[in-house]
Amino acid sequence: MKKFDTSLYFITDSTGFTEEEFLFRVEQALKGGVTILQLREKEKSTREYIELAEKVHNITRKYNVPLIIDDRVDVALAVGAQGVHLGASDMPIAAARRLMGDDKIIGATAKTVLRAKQAYEQGADYLGVGAIYPTTTKVVTVLTPTETLDAITKAVPIPVNAIGGLNKDNLDILKGIGIAGICAVSAVMKADDPEKAVRELKERVGELKVKGTFE
Repeated sequence: MKKFDTSLYFITDSTGFTEEEFLFRVEQALKGGVTILQLREKEKSTREYIELAEKVHNITRKYNVPLIIDDRVDVALAVGAQGVHLGASDMPIAAARRLMGDDKIIGATAKTVLRAKQAYEQGADYLGVGAIYPTTTKVVTVLTPTETLDAITKAVPIPVNAIGGLNKDNLDILKGIGIAGICAVSAVMKADDPEKAVRELKERVGELKVKGTFE
């Protein structure tokens, strides 16, 4: 049975960092208490993606934190990652499930209730919903109203995470919404102290009374 906790879902961004600095920041974030980690690389070749994923996986194993690979089922399978996250233009969820098996975690991006229901029916284990705020990442984002986020959490029985420009100072907008957790990118990657940033985020997320571990 799969068991995972998305309460503090860390999504990496290696832009502007040497590999050494990037891996250092990843480990600092894990020390801070990240509960699940997604490696997101939009511009690396397949070989580069796999090589970096293997190095990141060596670190996540030390902290017993699931590694999720963004977009690429082949990379996830190549490095034995615990799962994959799929967007609307990536491999269909049902196809990914056939390739990866029932024990792997498959996440999906959803911006509407209809898409959320479809993703769940196709076999997604959790959803990322946003962007709640404008982001500074290279990923093209469309803002999602908190009303839609709330409706999605009520429409599907799987964990739903808020994503997009979230940091310790702007989470109050999520109070009262039945999310399982938040996704953080810049709030951790660009922090002077990633470990401290994660600890502060976890404290704030705890105040939101998010849902717990899922299996």
